[in-house]
Amino acid sequence: MLELAVITHEETFNRMKDPLKDRGILARYIDVYGRGISISKENPIELQGIDVGFVYPSRIMEGGVIDAFLEVPWVNGLESVVLSRNKGRVLTILNKNGFDVPSTVMISNPIGEEGLRDAYEKIENPMIIKPNSATRGLGIALVDDVDSFEGIVDYIRLIQDRVETGDKSFLIQEYIPDAKDYRVMVIDGEYVGAVERRFVESDLEGKKWKKNVHRNAIAVKAEMPGPIRKIAEEVASLLGIKYVGIDILVNKDRVVINETNARPTIDQEEKYSPLFYDKLAGLIEKVSEGY
Repeated sequence: MLELAVITHEETFNRMKDPLKDRGILARYIDVYGRGISISKENPIELQGIDVGFVYPSRIMEGGVIDAFLEVPWVNGLESVVLSRNKGRVLTILNKNGFDVPSTVMISNPIGEEGLRDAYEKIENPMIIKPNSATRGLGIALVDDVDSFEGIVDYIRLIQDRVETGDKSFLIQEYIPDAKDYRVMVIDGEYVGAVERRFVESDLEGKKWKKNVHRNAIAVKAEMPGPIRKIAEEVASLLGIKYVGIDILVNKDRVVINETNARPTIDQEEKYSPLFYDKLAGLIEKVSEGY
C-alpha cells in the first residue's frame, strides 16, 4: 500500500484517511510542530517508509528538515505552497493573464506618509487591509475612512518594525459588495466541487462581513455553473498547482478571484463531487511515480 505523509490540519487528515485507504493509500499523520526533532541521527521512526508527501508543511523551516528526511515527491511541494501564500504575487499573475481580481495595492514597509496616503487614494472606500501571506482570515480588517486606515497601519508597523519579521508587506484591496463567497476545489486540473461560505446565524448578516470557516462561518455544498468551473480550472493550470482551493467572489456583475490556497482544508466528503477522492488518489499515485 502506498504510504502518504500528511502534515496538515488534523481535521483534514481525519476526513481523508478512510476514503484514501479504500483506494489503496495509507495516510499517516506526521506531527512536526511543538516538538524536538533530532537532525543528527537517522530518520525518526514515524518518517520511515513514506512514499509521497501530501502538501508541504506551512512552516518552511520545519518543512525543510522533514523534506530532507523524507526525500519523497510532494503533491504540492515547496514552490506551490510559497507561491499560493504570496497573495500579491498570485493576484499579479492572474491580473496579467486576464482574470478579474480585486483592485489591490501592495505596501512595503517602511513607507513614508506621502506614499501611504497615495496608496490609500488608489482604492475606493470601503477597503480591505490584509496581510500578504497569512491564512484563515487572520489580520484582515475593513475600513472606510483615512483615520481608521492609518490607525491599523500603525499597528502593522509595530509588528513589521521588528527585525525578526521576514514579510514586511501588506495589501490594501477593493471590497466586493453583495458577493457570495465560494471555495472551489481543483485536483489535477479538474473541478471536483465547491462550498459556499455563509454566516452561522442569519442575524449576523449585516453585522459581519468576513465569511471564513475559522471565524464563525459554515461551508455549504455549492454547485458551480460551467463558466465558473472553467475559470477555476484555468487558474489552477496557470499557477501550476495540482491540488488547490480557489476563493471566488461572485456578485451580479463580477466573478472575482480573491485568493488561492495550496493547503486547503478538506470538507466533508458529501460536499464535493463523488469523484473527489478518486481524483485525489489518482493524483497521489501519479506524483509517487514522478508526475
